[in-house]
Amino acid sequence: MPDVRKGEGWAAANLDDLGEGPGFRKVRAELGVEEFGVNAVVLPPSYTTGRHYHERQEELYLVLDGEIEFTLGDPGQKVTLRRGGVVRVSPPTIRSLRNTSPEDEATYFAVGAAGGYVGRDGRQPPG
Repeated sequence: MPDVRKGEGWAAANLDDLGEGPGFRKVRAELGVEEFGVNAVVLPPSYTTGRHYHERQEELYLVLDGEIEFTLGDPGQKVTLRRGGVVRVSPPTIRSLRNTSPEDEATYFAVGAAGGYVGRDGRQPPG
């Protein structure tokens, strides 16, 4: 069972607590996210994901660790990003990801949704 801390209106965890080894870290399910999809993914050394696209979901990728080559569109254009790199991909754009390291894992965070921009709705609480 993952170590997820929860309170009134929030949940928190460390990615290491949401899984081990290569593969998906189910952030959405474990933290109870309801409005968008979100996962962290650990890619093994030299691993390339399958090509895919979405019908409705726009995605944002954030490289957390390592170096990842994104192949975007058809024919594919390559964009290589390191820790802190971000890329937005529209739903119909074909994409695949490749861990460029032959020795080390790479980790990315993916957020996806279909809908609209809410705008700046932050407010300070009274008091």
